[in-house]
Amino acid sequence: MTKQQANWSPYDNNGGSCVAIAGVDYCVIAADTRMSTGYNILTRDYSKISQLANKSVMASSGFQADVKALQKVLSARHLIYQHQHNKQMSCPAMAQLLSNTLYYKRFFPYYAFNVLGGLDNEGKGCVFTYDAVGSYERVGYSSQGSGSTLIMPFLDNQLKSPSPLLLPAKDAVTPLSETEAVDLVKTVFASATERDIYTGDKLEIVILNASGIRREYMDLRRD
Repeated sequence: MTKQQANWSPYDNNGGSCVAIAGVDYCVIAADTRMSTGYNILTRDYSKISQLANKSVMASSGFQADVKALQKVLSARHLIYQHQHNKQMSCPAMAQLLSNTLYYKRFFPYYAFNVLGGLDNEGKGCVFTYDAVGSYERVGYSSQGSGSTLIMPFLDNQLKSPSPLLLPAKDAVTPLSETEAVDLVKTVFASATERDIYTGDKLEIVILNASGIRREYMDLRRD
């Protein structure tokens, strides 16, 4: 008799791609709205972007049940912070909180791959990129998710941020204007959708600047 092996996993990968680009006075965060499992599309209209504070927005791919649990924890922690300090958390503070929250669960991690974007205390755009267990870095642009292997080379070619090892340290923000950054995001997603079956349907773009937050949408391939 052949030995039967249990093949259950607490995790799933629901696919999708996220991108964030920081500029001098803005930040663009974008993600597609397709949620899949294997070769099945579960929904074509699922937002992967969550506003955590006035100037902090997170886009997450991976296992969307874990992403939802993570968002609830961050929301509760932010509410406690607001009651204690009587103000909204800044984006760099939220970045550290997200890192701590992920690291706390490192032995049974949230299967979530996040990019956090927003404006820092000086009003400059900032992007933080993460792995599943809380290691993070401030960068000028980043991508996570199933299409990130297609998107990152494209962004590297267009934006080439300076090495963090260079001294004196150079600013990581990208030289593009806000409109150019939005156009670049639309281009990279149109490109990734052609090759990645888990990215598609619709693109949601969130633009953060001094005057507030606004959203744009663009249709992607639905096949």
